[in-house]
Amino acid sequence: MSRLLTFLITVLLFLGCKKDVSHTVEEFNTRGLITEKAMVVSARKEASQIGTEILKLGGNAFDAMMATEMALAVAYPYAGNLGGGGFLVYRLADGKKGALDYREKAPLAATKDMYLDKKGNVIQDLSTVGSMAVGIPGTVAGIFEAQERFGRLEISQILKPVINLARYGYIITEKQALRIAHYDSMIRAVNGKEILYNNNLKAGDKLINLELAATLQRIAEHGRDEFYKGETGQRLVKYLQSKGSIITLEDLEKYEAKWRDPISFQYDDLIITSMSPPSSGGICLSQIMKMAEPFDLKDYGHNSLKTIQVLVEAEKRAYADRSFYLGDPDFVDIPIETLTSDVYLQNRMKGFSFDKPTAVDSISHGNIVGYESDETTHYSIVDQFGNAIAVTTTLNGGYGSKLFVDDLGFFLNNEMDDFSSKPGEPNYYGLIGAEANSIVPEKRMLSSMTPTIVEKNGEFYMSLGTPGGSTIITSVLQTILNVHEFQLTMQQAVNAPRFHNQWLPDEIRMEPHVFDKKIIQQLKDLGYTINETKSPIIGIVDGILMLEDGTLEGGADKRGDDTAVGF
Repeated sequence: MSRLLTFLITVLLFLGCKKDVSHTVEEFNTRGLITEKAMVVSARKEASQIGTEILKLGGNAFDAMMATEMALAVAYPYAGNLGGGGFLVYRLADGKKGALDYREKAPLAATKDMYLDKKGNVIQDLSTVGSMAVGIPGTVAGIFEAQERFGRLEISQILKPVINLARYGYIITEKQALRIAHYDSMIRAVNGKEILYNNNLKAGDKLINLELAATLQRIAEHGRDEFYKGETGQRLVKYLQSKGSIITLEDLEKYEAKWRDPISFQYDDLIITSMSPPSSGGICLSQIMKMAEPFDLKDYGHNSLKTIQVLVEAEKRAYADRSFYLGDPDFVDIPIETLTSDVYLQNRMKGFSFDKPTAVDSISHGNIVGYESDETTHYSIVDQFGNAIAVTTTLNGGYGSKLFVDDLGFFLNNEMDDFSSKPGEPNYYGLIGAEANSIVPEKRMLSSMTPTIVEKNGEFYMSLGTPGGSTIITSVLQTILNVHEFQLTMQQAVNAPRFHNQWLPDEIRMEPHVFDKKIIQQLKDLGYTINETKSPIIGIVDGILMLEDGTLEGGADKRGDDTAVGF
């Protein structure tokens, strides 16, 4: 991130806070939008409005999923996509739960050492920008798979307002203009020219994407196979190969979204259901919350010294396990039951002390016998029929690989960087990977995406998730705790200051200018390293909370252009 952009974001955050930071919940004393029947919360107002429009037409959460996801592809190309992938966690009105994996895959021609030079060193940028960074996209397969199984409306009806959004345009926001300007030089370099999204765009300008409208129209007419076998797929492969990609039409034709069993666990009187591998989200969230559960966080206080210590130390241990054990379950055996068991996790926290940090070099993966992006987006939907979904989708880095397919109107992902290019080497987000996440043809890369559904007393309680790369898991964690332990409203919970630890690097990342300076100094005195510059924004959480009277409260994170819409 450039110094200018970091400075501008930091200034915006600072201006939104009191100069004399009191750090009590009163500072965030707001409640989000309240609706009676249904709600969509997403990164763009246009997407939330279109998703809600589909619900009003009699569609359900899965119809609205398709509409919202494609509207984000139009109005939020930074992370919304046709050229990426994602995860869905759902809870039906009858209480049945499940998950859908439409994560990208490695091409058939991929090899374990494809990003290494002759000396075995990682080739800079090869897995992050340009054609070799692109994994096989799963988004279109995912939205069709979910809608076909659970949806109610015709595809043409669902996609009509999305096509109109691309055809007639949407307004560029101030935050969007900043992002486009920040990435402009890299996008120009990768594409070799100026594209539709460029630094000439200013806040308030209308952007029309006729090529994307035409692509969506073909998909509406011909269905899922249009993207994977039809004209769109053929044009996509031709473009990729002209840029040096190893992706073939066979790669597209073989892609399938996969239904998975989600990770479910109990914390206090909550049942929390989150994404299973190849996402690390559900397992890590379960580990952290179970390690923290024996401690009285409510008594310690919101973002207090002791609360931060407990969560940071639990996070260290979970991320150490993540680096070693987790990958695509179709290719590696993951000891999920052991990793999430009470006995294992109690043992992991044995070395914890309030007196000093646990040294990271003393934390490796736990002993078992026999054995991700700021630049992501999340949306939550609850429909009038009682169904709830949580969906996180991504291109990985901002605008993905930076490759923009002009005649199709969308960016392509750089998800290949989420593999371990070389075990032990950090990826774009500084996450360390091991053999379990090495590159294999048709394998899905490990992710941190954590779409989550929470139940209380057997009923739906929360749907939430966030972008944020490696900070996704900890942002979801803190939002759930903010509501459950500290009685914040949903809007308070998503707006509250956040912190993050991921084992390596050995530091606590904290949003700048929003934490009590005394607490920061106390952490430093104990021996913790504090970094307030790496993550000026930690996650942009979108969530929906069921209130005691049965109404819904939307939490749309103030850090983005996120908006809740419903009825």
